[in-house]
Amino acid sequence: MNKDIVSIIQKDQLYNLMLKGKRADGRAFDETREIKIETGVIEKAEGSARVEIGDTKIIAGVKISPGTPFPDTPDVGVIITSLELIPLASPEFESGPPREKAVELARVTDRGIRESGAIDLKKMCIIEGEKVWMIFIDIHVLDDGGNIMDAAALGSIAALLTATIPAERYGLGEDAPLPIRDIPVSVTAVDIGGGIVFDPSLEEERVANTKLTVISNQEGAIAGMQKSGNGSLSPDQINHIVEVACKKAQDIREKFLEI
Repeated sequence: MNKDIVSIIQKDQLYNLMLKGKRADGRAFDETREIKIETGVIEKAEGSARVEIGDTKIIAGVKISPGTPFPDTPDVGVIITSLELIPLASPEFESGPPREKAVELARVTDRGIRESGAIDLKKMCIIEGEKVWMIFIDIHVLDDGGNIMDAAALGSIAALLTATIPAERYGLGEDAPLPIRDIPVSVTAVDIGGGIVFDPSLEEERVANTKLTVISNQEGAIAGMQKSGNGSLSPDQINHIVEVACKKAQDIREKFLEI
């Protein structure tokens, strides 16, 4: 059967379910899938984590090494975040340089960490203007079951929470935990025919008009937002997403108490 016809049929099915107040997997509109977090999965990394949200699986690794600060922030550590959509994770992913989707996912994850002040970057200065600790966050998507954004953000902060600054390796004193002072959590929702659903499955993402990701910190303040898709959201829809997302983030944040 033609791929476009299959897409139209699938879209109609999801729309009809939405009108009945249902989702294909039986979840409530604001219900997220089961989240699993495992840390210490990469032996040679300074910190690492594997996160599963339903069928979506990612792995995040953190490497830390001395480097040169940016000229405009001579006494602040550096964060560099990258994300790879490997072809084995989905037939839609292609090998080669990072695509637009991968770049967007990395940037939103990076923004949430920075804007929430998750890491005390002032404490990552070694010699002002000359040397700071550089934090490299690498995220690999293993399986795309929808909502890679939230999985990537969770994996990154979980890896950072367990990361150690390798000072002894570089003759710069004693090893120490990364100075974490906040736990930002990303929660994503999509609009399907006017209905808002959270933690979208892959099928729901494919038929959604638009998507909004809300990243909040421990105090419930918004650290970042990202809208994608061609559709628009009304003020009421945005307010609803933000309110539910911040509440969901507090629930999800409790997962980190298990790390």
